Amino acid sequence: MILLKLTWRSLWNRRVSLLLTLLSVAISIALLLGVEYIRKEARNSFMSTISGTDLVVGARSGPVQLLLYSVFRIGNATNNISWDSYQHFAQHKWVKWTVPLSLGDSHRGYRVLGTNTDYFKYYRYANKQNLTFQSGAPFQSVFDTVVGAEVATQLDYKVGDTIILAHGAGPTSFTKHENKPFTITGILKPTGTPVDRTVHVSLQGIEAIHVGWEDGAIAPELDLPAASVAKMDLQPKVITAFLTGLKTRSAAFRLQREINDYRREALLATLPGVALAELWNALGQFEIVLRIITVFVLIAGLLGMLTTLLSTLNERRREMAILRAVGAYPGQVFLLFILEACIIAVLGGLGGMLITGFVVGFAQPWIADAYGLYLNYWLPQSADWLLLALVILLAMLFSIIPGWIAYKRSLQDGLTVKV
Repeated sequence: MILLKLTWRSLWNRRVSLLLTLLSVAISIALLLGVEYIRKEARNSFMSTISGTDLVVGARSGPVQLLLYSVFRIGNATNNISWDSYQHFAQHKWVKWTVPLSLGDSHRGYRVLGTNTDYFKYYRYANKQNLTFQSGAPFQSVFDTVVGAEVATQLDYKVGDTIILAHGAGPTSFTKHENKPFTITGILKPTGTPVDRTVHVSLQGIEAIHVGWEDGAIAPELDLPAASVAKMDLQPKVITAFLTGLKTRSAAFRLQREINDYRREALLATLPGVALAELWNALGQFEIVLRIITVFVLIAGLLGMLTTLLSTLNERRREMAILRAVGAYPGQVFLLFILEACIIAVLGGLGGMLITGFVVGFAQPWIADAYGLYLNYWLPQSADWLLLALVILLAMLFSIIPGWIAYKRSLQDGLTVKV
């Protein structure tokens, strides 16, 4: 108890350097907790890219590939699904709702998605958040479109603007549907998902811009004006994939097996949660990089504390010598440095937690509004307390170096005045 009081008074006598050291350790621990928090939230955000969907169905390929092109708009499908097959499962007794998806075109580097208005009704992201409109409303006619938040921001679009879609999904296309412009009727709020980077049109709109197309080109005599095409029967014959919501989730595996064994067409049904977990594991290097950063941040903070303790050794030689002169044992002098490091680590850890909580709480509404990322409030979890305990332990280990130096210095070396 006396040694603890002595340690605190010694620290208080060096309160300016103590404050700077505490600030350095607190910022390091805040970065440590922040990086760990970002890692967890990045995983949660990735895993909730699509929420509330029981099955994603597409042409037979692989679960990850199906998820990439249907949800993340990356790559292309190996094949399409016939409209009859889609209708067969859309009317299944276990199915509550379906959302058809048709991909293949683009607009200035952004993917175009053909769907219907059920997309805005049933698509969920994050913790089953609904898609909401920043302005405007869903498409109603054939040549209406709804754009994601990033598309509107980057291309400076607003409701009422007209856009031209391009044939193909590449970033550059030399074939455009110039005589069939689309009018923006709605702009979605940010979601932090691929929805933000998508141009949404109706399935009939996708069919309309491809009327007369054969082998990637259109015959001049079949290039009809938009007004004429809009009056045609634009029932799609094929789609790329569809999302499925079930009446009861217990039927997911049974319907998945039925779809995968469907004899009329080679189909694949995947559970989005399982496919997302598989995809995240394939991207596991991201987590490894964040953990490496976490380790270096922690080491940097502890090295700062060690540097501070070492830099004050010469200034404290007389202090240590006086302690020895009044009866302190060498071991007690050594323990003094261990206690100092422990106090600094504890106070710095608590300060780092306060900084982390304040920064996350301050940034949360701004990030949600600007990027559509819904971060959970930060509260220290058991893993965070374990991290703090590890920091304290490492701080005590680091303090062995200055403690050992002070332990080895002699009484005469500390009392001798050098001129």
